[in-house]
Amino acid sequence: MKLGIDGLKLPEVRKRGPLASLDHVKDLGLSGIFFSTVLDMSPTLDRGLLREIREKADALGLYLESGVGKINPYCSAEAPELRAVGDGDIIAGFTRMIEAGAAIGCRELWVSPGNFKAQYRGRLANDRFRTDVTWDEQLRAMENVLRRLAPAARANGAHLNIETHDEITSFEILRLIEAVGEDCVGVVFDTANGLQRGEHPVRAAGRLAPHVRQTHVKDAYVGRATGGLDFQTRPCGTGIVDFGAILSILAAANPSLNLSLEVAQSCEDKRRTAHPRQCIEIDDPVWRAAHPDLTAEELADYMAMVDAYERRVVSGEVPDWETYEREQYGYPTYENQPYGFAEAIGFVRRSARHIETVCAERGIALSPAIGQREAA
Repeated sequence: MKLGIDGLKLPEVRKRGPLASLDHVKDLGLSGIFFSTVLDMSPTLDRGLLREIREKADALGLYLESGVGKINPYCSAEAPELRAVGDGDIIAGFTRMIEAGAAIGCRELWVSPGNFKAQYRGRLANDRFRTDVTWDEQLRAMENVLRRLAPAARANGAHLNIETHDEITSFEILRLIEAVGEDCVGVVFDTANGLQRGEHPVRAAGRLAPHVRQTHVKDAYVGRATGGLDFQTRPCGTGIVDFGAILSILAAANPSLNLSLEVAQSCEDKRRTAHPRQCIEIDDPVWRAAHPDLTAEELADYMAMVDAYERRVVSGEVPDWETYEREQYGYPTYENQPYGFAEAIGFVRRSARHIETVCAERGIALSPAIGQREAA
């Protein structure tokens, strides 16, 4: 396995650009970068620039991963660049990205089933609970998009890997893979997102492991709050996720899998909004009815995990939601945001050290490039 980083959250990635960001990743002692879409490397799919990025990544010994974007047609208008790169034809746009990615050896390609709107609290922040279209209708539309892209994926030896994003469950992803074909559809396993669907991360990893081809590695606080549960991203090893169990499952299924850290974005790159709270309405009848695959047994394990973490909060071992948000981002006004470049780099390093430690304890081999971090 190799340990790298999600390009979207790499500090100063837009300021530095893709080529200089490769140097930054190497300087951090990490082993690769996962650009969310091929357009993040070149908005025009310039084959010369893409080859240059590939060649530099190879020269630095870094893995290079990418994706094609949101496949839910009900949120396509929120990503106009996907249609633009196809000259108005969004399927052509996706196809061009698949071809451009394959041309530089990026054949494991991220796709996502929706968007999250942090400005809305509760279930309406999720496309799963849109009121203009049902989630089942959205799933059928995504299946249709995947079917239309499947010939291009197969022709280029690529997989379209569905992220365990905020709005979708592991069960629904498995059904999409079965419907379209595991030869061209896989999974980007996000270690924490399933928490928002009431899924136990270790159980979800077990269900999806045979299909996991890319990752987003992150941790989170989940605790009881008004309306249900709150969710908050934290450095790996300081939240609720059991990385020892999860990485052992993933490594057994795919020992060459890349682990891409997804860290909290620097406020210098993206200022924190005044509405950052996420509410998992786990006790609400409407929320519960929307999760028919969630068993009583898994929910009980999930809540036991939440309660165990809450005991750590009560004891003072880890900060509660408000304390962490105040210290990191200047809650409640968010006018003074101390979480800048240096703090984000600290988040990266702390998370990386934890994943390294877990891998060493579990006998999971990581790229030797990781050992360069302290010197860097």
